[in-house]
Amino acid sequence: MPDKPYITIVIPVYNEEGNLHSLFDRLYPVMEKIAKPFEIIFTDDGSRDRSLAILRELAEKYPEVGVIEFNGNFGQHMAILAAFEKSSGEIVITLDADLQNPPEEVPKLVAKMEQGHDVVGSIRMKRRDTLFRRTASRLVNMVTRKMTGMQMSDYGCMLRAYNRNVIDNINRCREMTTFIPALAQTFAYNPCEVEVEHSERTEGESKYSLYRLVRLNFDLMTGFSVVPLQMFAFFGIITALFSLAFAVFLLIRRFIVGAEVEGVFTLFAILFFFIGITIFGIGIVGEYVGRVYQEVRKRPRYVIRRTHGFHE
Repeated sequence: MPDKPYITIVIPVYNEEGNLHSLFDRLYPVMEKIAKPFEIIFTDDGSRDRSLAILRELAEKYPEVGVIEFNGNFGQHMAILAAFEKSSGEIVITLDADLQNPPEEVPKLVAKMEQGHDVVGSIRMKRRDTLFRRTASRLVNMVTRKMTGMQMSDYGCMLRAYNRNVIDNINRCREMTTFIPALAQTFAYNPCEVEVEHSERTEGESKYSLYRLVRLNFDLMTGFSVVPLQMFAFFGIITALFSLAFAVFLLIRRFIVGAEVEGVFTLFAILFFFIGITIFGIGIVGEYVGRVYQEVRKRPRYVIRRTHGFHE
């Protein structure tokens, strides 16, 4: 490229053939209007439709476009991290390919970055998602803020901007599972948030099933906080104290009332409750142990099959 990019747009892609042409037709004029050198990096995360073919055509036609082709499906965050390592802009902006975050909002984030902020998050206004997704998102945002101590209003929105220093620090991190907005927040010294528009998905379907959303939030909570372990330990202490008090109560009752068989089913219910809590606690510990296991194996986080359109 003739000039070093000032802005890098990073877009992970997985089975988005119906949105890519519309996305690019809207994004490219926006970047030209900003009138500063830019690059657009797409990461194809193992798409099974024509997404990769469309991206290769764009890379051949436009010198500002680069495409990273994964060897398989490694997930949205790994796709973004691969593009971060290829990026060279002073401002790096992540954008989803589904057009739910309008590309026309990009200048708003650039303006905030040029005011001296190093991380600019976004808050989706008038969300066009289902009631279940909106309710679950609010609940997750609230719980995550409490557990991680990070003050982000909308963890799920990937329309975000980062300066070069933050990107360089993220590139030094090699963990197998991560959550990029929270990771960037740990390196930020002057973050802020802006309100952005949100649109309905018109083509394709969401790649995040309920299971993947739960997994993603487990990554977020266990990757940036030990509060779940501390909460379980605290609950264990409280349970032990209540159990001791209950045992003393039963002992005194035995001396006053005598032997009785009433309350057996109540005791079973209490027992089953504590067993459930114990299994839940083991599951939390297992999440942390599993992440340690993934890290010590030292396997590649992703495999790049080839790249297209980059001018080395």
